[in-house]
This record gives sequence, structure tokens and C-alpha cells, in this order.
Amino acid sequence: MPAFVTSDLSPASQSTARKNILQLVQLRWIAVVGQILTIAVVELGLGVALPLAPMGVVLAALVALNLATLLRLRTHAEVSNTGLFLALAFDAAALTAQLYFSGGATNPFAFLYLLQVTLSAVLLEVWSAWAMVLITTACFAGLALFNQPIALPGEDAGSLFRLHVQGMLICFVLDAALLVVFVNRIGRNLRERDARLADLRQRAAEEDHIVRMGLLASGAAHELGTPLATLDVILSDWRRMPRLASDPELAPEIEEMQAEVRRCKAIVTDILRSAGEARGEQPVITTVNAFLDDIVQDRRSARQGVNLVFQNGFGPDLPIVSDTGLKQVICNVIDNAVDASPRWVGFAARREDENLVLEIADRGTGFPPEMLANLGKPYQSSKGREGGGLGLFLVVNVLRKLGGRVGARNLSEGGALVTLTLPLASLAIEETRANGR
Repeated sequence: MPAFVTSDLSPASQSTARKNILQLVQLRWIAVVGQILTIAVVELGLGVALPLAPMGVVLAALVALNLATLLRLRTHAEVSNTGLFLALAFDAAALTAQLYFSGGATNPFAFLYLLQVTLSAVLLEVWSAWAMVLITTACFAGLALFNQPIALPGEDAGSLFRLHVQGMLICFVLDAALLVVFVNRIGRNLRERDARLADLRQRAAEEDHIVRMGLLASGAAHELGTPLATLDVILSDWRRMPRLASDPELAPEIEEMQAEVRRCKAIVTDILRSAGEARGEQPVITTVNAFLDDIVQDRRSARQGVNLVFQNGFGPDLPIVSDTGLKQVICNVIDNAVDASPRWVGFAARREDENLVLEIADRGTGFPPEMLANLGKPYQSSKGREGGGLGLFLVVNVLRKLGGRVGARNLSEGGALVTLTLPLASLAIEETRANGR
């Protein structure tokens, strides 16, 4: 697939196109230096008179094209197939002009046209690559008919032939070396572009998966709202019934059942709020330490009996806006650790530069190697449940949306450690307001 197709390239393709055109700029600088050295050797070493003025004008035009290209790239202008085609055509015209003033088709450096054709085949669309073939062929044919021959003083035919062969050897080595260096670099740029495009496609597929999960969760929350409300009303009626309220065994159980139903209703409300369906709610301004304390209190309340050890090393507090989605994914990681290690879970927070770093450790069996290799992919679970493995998938995607990252590893003493790194700027009050949150 060509690196330059239209002017409406994706960001990944535009980045690759800019890298490739910079390679052409470097190649043009090499051509300018090489032509200057060649002219000097022929003029001074061999004593051959060359038309230095017009050849100097061609060199100046090449330098001007390079400077204009670099200036255009600094303005972040888009790179198109047409623009690159014109640049390569200009290079071919400059080579033709230099050959015209130095023997035409008899000049061994005429084979540098092959370099232009090869680069066109790699970088351009099919039609423009064939157009370059026609242009270079026409230029070579024209040089066979029209040129300014050069006369080598005091040289016989044998010496001229040997000199021509030596020039062809130099041209071959130069052509081959430049092709290997620059085609490899351009190929590397194209491979990097393909890797970035594949990553973008993967992210798009994951985000689509998350959207579908969100729709299902929102629908389920709506469906569960009515029966949960009904259960809450029935349990309230039971608690007011004298026969049940006076029973020392049933009364506490009814109260516990009602508390669990209300907890389920709170979870449903959180799901709807995360889906953007709660109305009239303002962002909650809090601080980093209060945000972390709230998470710890919530998990200790929900997972009673677990020794959740919290170490807060964040330092001086900072005001932030509480992010419900972030809170949920952190709780999700803690819950996963509790499932793997019901007796002890470690939760540590610290600040590294402008990042909030959270570490959740457990004393379970650790992650299987294949799960570490595919961290953040859906349906990668160590619990063996069908349809499981979505927890870390959601964690990775939420952190990535906020500009953070997720890491996981097994500990040498047993258990696992999950590290969440989050830029504080993504939770800053100014950043949040600017994004309309």
C-alpha cells in the first residue's frame, strides 16, 4: 500500500508520509554534495571544462526545494501523493539538466534514473509510479539526442573507455548503496505505520465492545430498577408487620435483606450515572486523599472480613474532581485481588512526578503467563468462568482514556501486583471543566 494516497490521510499515515519525505530531503542533500564533489573532480582533477554557471543554478534549485520542503513540513502541511510525485519529478528534471551539461546519455551517472524509479515504485500510487517511468525514459531518450558533449584533453579511445567503465562502477556502487539505505528506512517507516494502524483498529474494536457492554449494562439496570423497588417496598411492609417484627430470628434477617436490596439499588444507580443517564448531578469536587479514602472505606464496607491494608504515600493533597468511572475500575481491581487473596490485600498510593500511582497487591496464585502476555484483552480470566475476564479489559481502557497505563506482574514471594499510573492532569479541576465534565 503506498505511503501517500491522498491529501486526506489518517494521522498514522500522515506521520509516515512526513518521515518518508524527510528521507527524500536527506537523499537530495546527498545528491547536492555528491554533484559538487563530482564537478570539482572533473573540473580540477581531469581538467575538463564544464558549464559551471548553469550547473550551479541546478544545484541552487535543489537546495531551494529542500529548504521549501522543510519549511512546509514545519507548518504541519499535509503530504499528498501529488506533492511527492512533483518532488520526484523535479529531482528527475534536475538530474537531466546536470547530465545534459556533462555528456548526456554517455555520462555513466545516467543510471541514477533507476533510483528515482525505485523510490517512485515504493512511495507513489501506481499511476504516478508509471508516470515516473515514462518521465525518466523520455529524459534518458532526450539526452541521447540532445546534450553538450564533453571533451577530455589528451585522452585516447582506450583511456576514455576505461574512464567510462570506472564511472559506471562508481555509479553502480552509489546507486546500490543509496537504494539499500533509503528503501530500508522507508520500509521501516511503512511497517511502523502498519503497526500503528493495527493498534488503532484494535482500540476501535475494544471501544466498540465497551459501548455494547455499556448499552447492555444500562438496559439491565433499567430492567432491574422496578423489581428492586418492589422488593424494597415488600420488605418495608414485612418489617412493620407485628408478627414478623416481634420474631427475634426473622427481624434481623429482614433488615439485612432490605440493606442488600438497597445496596443493589445503589449499584444500579451508579451504572446509570456512569452511562450518563442520571440527571441533575454535578461533578463532585474532592481531593486525592479523600478520593482514595472513600475507595478504601467503600471496599472495606462491601468486602467485610478482608484485611485491606492501605498505605497512602501521596504526600501534599491536591484538589480533583471525583471520577465515578475511575473509582469503579479501581474498586474492580481491588475486588479481583480480594477474590484471589480473601485474607489480605495491599493497596498503596504514591506520587511520581505528575502521576498518581496506585499499587494493588495480593497473596494469591498470581497471573498465568498467557494472561500477562495479553493484559487488557477481553475474556482473559484466571477464574475460569465463561464470559469472564472483562474486569482488567475495562480497567485498561478507562485508564488509557484518561492518559494512564496499567501494569501487572507476579511477585517473587507469591501473589500478584497490579500498578495503575494516572496523570494528575486528567483529574484536575481545570481539565475537567474544560472537557465539560
